[in-house]
Amino acid sequence: MIYDLLIGLISGLIATALMSVPQYFFWRRWSTIGILEWHENQVIISRLTGLPPDRSLVPGFALHFINGGLAAVSYALVVSTVPQLTELTPLVLGPVFGLILWVLTLYPIHRPITGVDLSRHPLGHKPITLSVALHLLYGTIVSWLCALWMPIL
Repeated sequence: MIYDLLIGLISGLIATALMSVPQYFFWRRWSTIGILEWHENQVIISRLTGLPPDRSLVPGFALHFINGGLAAVSYALVVSTVPQLTELTPLVLGPVFGLILWVLTLYPIHRPITGVDLSRHPLGHKPITLSVALHLLYGTIVSWLCALWMPIL
């Protein structure tokens, strides 16, 4: 069980790193408000530390990795306790996980944390589309790495 959780954590950190590469290029174009996850984390860090938002981007980025690692731990925990899920290919299970993660954790908290309503985002639908697409990628990477590294149940 501990091994599975460690595999989840490592998978989540790798998937978060790979998800963050394209986010960086969009961040350069749209600023933090355009990268939904980074914006949330920046505001959270700013509120917790009292740092001005422009000085909380790096700690917010660290929180992005913590969230990515912990989310994948939950994935590994569920997959290791529900062996029927391993019958699904990572190309199905991963995007489903990524979408569920986005719907349950990002969408409902964005406005309360940042004050930005996703249905009326200043940049339109582009940040939402990017975020959903990258959560699908994140979930696929987590699922694939867990399937590769976790022992067959």
